[in-house]
Amino acid sequence: MFLDQAPITAQEVLRVFHRDEPALFLGAAFNTIALICFGFCLVRRRFNALLVWLALFASLYGTRLWLQTDIVSLTLAQREIFHRIREAINYLVPIPAFFFFQAVGLLPRRGKLITGILALVFSSLAALSVFEGSIPLVHKVNNVIVILALFWVLFQAYFQGSRDRDFVVLRSGLLCFAVVAFWDNLGGARLLRADLEPYGFALLLASLGYVAARRTLQREEQLNEIQKELSLARSIQLSLLPGDFPGSSSFRVAALYVPMTSVAGDFYDFVVAGEASAGLLIADVSGHGVPAALIASMVKMAAISQREQAAHPGLVLTGMNRALFGNTQGQYVTAAYASLDAERGELRYAAAGHPAMLLLRQGEVREVVENGLLLAAVDGIEYSERALALAPGDRIVLYTDGIVEARNAAGHIFGEDALTSAIRMSASMAPREAALEVVRSVQAWSPNQDDDLTILVCDYAGG
Repeated sequence: MFLDQAPITAQEVLRVFHRDEPALFLGAAFNTIALICFGFCLVRRRFNALLVWLALFASLYGTRLWLQTDIVSLTLAQREIFHRIREAINYLVPIPAFFFFQAVGLLPRRGKLITGILALVFSSLAALSVFEGSIPLVHKVNNVIVILALFWVLFQAYFQGSRDRDFVVLRSGLLCFAVVAFWDNLGGARLLRADLEPYGFALLLASLGYVAARRTLQREEQLNEIQKELSLARSIQLSLLPGDFPGSSSFRVAALYVPMTSVAGDFYDFVVAGEASAGLLIADVSGHGVPAALIASMVKMAAISQREQAAHPGLVLTGMNRALFGNTQGQYVTAAYASLDAERGELRYAAAGHPAMLLLRQGEVREVVENGLLLAAVDGIEYSERALALAPGDRIVLYTDGIVEARNAAGHIFGEDALTSAIRMSASMAPREAALEVVRSVQAWSPNQDDDLTILVCDYAGG
């Protein structure tokens, strides 16, 4: 409108500015809201779909308000790219709105497909306007699609949506926006000599912001509750693990447990902890997190119930399998149990699908293998055991598969050879320091821990 009115006086510029003040103010307000939403997501370092879509919706609409003002046109109207960008933004504005409605649960399942189609259509129209400029027919098609889509959302909000407070607020904001948008499109703006749609949008944005803020706070409260529950679960699980092995002239025992998450499925116990005897159990539940931790607590109860058989590892695992079968919801358990008798100078060992026990003797590491099926997989299994003579200075190492299966950035596993080397290198260390050295070696190999790490080291000093 100003192309044929050059030069423009300062008084005319001021008059145009005053006329555009409401649009400039609302545009600034909408973009400020967008920045706050984006800032909250950045501070929390967590993607929040509602806040992101709300921010994009507010920013696009606010920017469109600015670009439609005459004060901006005074500077940029002679540039063709300005008109093309302004036209393109018209088509982009509805896209984040429909994704917001989808994320909040206002639309049905098939609404996800419809939202995707609408996003594709609007994006195509925006691209067409950038390359070809303003096309009146395309503009009319866009208006028809937006009106039909708005009617569809209103229908979903009033006849298919929930009756909770969030949806009541959403319906109110949608209705206000729809009324003023239809009014302006039917010529009401010319009648009142003012566009009411931006004010209707402000009401809509307020309703969307209320819902987004309320949902975000609810999610934060739920996450806090989950963190509290996980912390309590971790405390409970740690309480299931035994304390230090009691002082003994025959055995020195140390265990190290490094869970991948707050709670985990690895477990160890001292079924027997005496002056002349020791019963060492280690187990690994399939999976991770709370389900695995719950099964681990069941493993402890199953082990406690077999204490009368503590001198016979095969019978211990047989009884544990009988207790666990049918009660682990499809999850399985690997386990290894070693019974050491200082008076006899004997070790008995049995395992259920578990990595082989390692015996360090005079600087050499050998595997002790006596494996059966996983616990809780098949009922009626009887586990065999293997007997070995103990010699003073022997070191016994039990561990879970997280130790040997730790992967580095290249995808290579830590492996049995590296574990054997770490055990041999730490032979002169006390059991506690040796366990720490092995775990440090694993963590240096695989900084991003992807499984629980548990190791149990026992030194035999003689009877």
